[in-house]
Amino acid sequence: MMLVIFILMGVGFFTLFERKILGYLQFRKGPNKVGIFGVFQPFSDGLKLFSKEQVIPLMSNYFLYYFSPVFGLFISLLIWVCLPFFSGFVFFFLSVLFFLCCSSLSVYFVMLAGWSSNSNYSLFGSLRCVAQTISYEVCLALILLTYIFLVFSFNLIDFYFFQYYIWFIFLGFPLGIIFFSCFLAETNRLPFDFAEGESELVSGFNVEYSGGGFSLIFLAEYSSVLFMSFLFSFCFMGGNLFSWLFYLEVLFLVYFFIWIRATLPRFRYDKLMYLSWKTFLPSSLNFFFFFFCFGLFMITCII
Repeated sequence: MMLVIFILMGVGFFTLFERKILGYLQFRKGPNKVGIFGVFQPFSDGLKLFSKEQVIPLMSNYFLYYFSPVFGLFISLLIWVCLPFFSGFVFFFLSVLFFLCCSSLSVYFVMLAGWSSNSNYSLFGSLRCVAQTISYEVCLALILLTYIFLVFSFNLIDFYFFQYYIWFIFLGFPLGIIFFSCFLAETNRLPFDFAEGESELVSGFNVEYSGGGFSLIFLAEYSSVLFMSFLFSFCFMGGNLFSWLFYLEVLFLVYFFIWIRATLPRFRYDKLMYLSWKTFLPSSLNFFFFFFCFGLFMITCII
């Protein structure tokens, strides 16, 4: 319960941090009226969103339309238990597999939210998201398998132990770049936010949601962005939860998400799919076979 509260608090202040950074990058101030430097702005935004009227489209499939955002937020919060917190929180030995399963399930919430709204715009947005997420999950799984062959474990805590002397980002910098790009695609962030393409899809799969439903979708997306920052730091940048450097790394990765949003334009959809299947997938496969052969060589030397 405490973990969920801290995650939701982190998401709230993440939105404030994003609006401040975007404001200063566009030569204006972010929210600064509610409290000192706008520190209470996330609470006022949350009260405003959850107090708004929930409009339910007449032709929607009510049950799926109503529960899809709840399911999406549940998945995005459940995925946090795979991080080893070195305390009373739950973590387990198959945490990498649990992450892959939960990230695959998150596709269904977007698909059901778009389809149950019974709107062409929301349906197109959800179909785009399904194709995009499945494409980039292949590369994501291959990169994780590559490092699993080095670590010989599905537990994220072993990633921390194996990076005691050197971070994995130095052993495979191109894989780190591909991994982060896959995170951008998985969380539907710019330049890969085709599930929400406002310019042509009127906000995409969530166009029919308002009030509490939209707030839950919003919370699920930002919770996933925070989790991806934690996971990248664990897999590639040491992941020592007892070090202040770890939290600076996470803060830098969150800032990098925002920086990319403020800098890069949206891709064309065919270029997005071309990047996944023609560039990222062959590169990931090459590294995968290299590390697989390297792992076999080390085993034979030990034997």
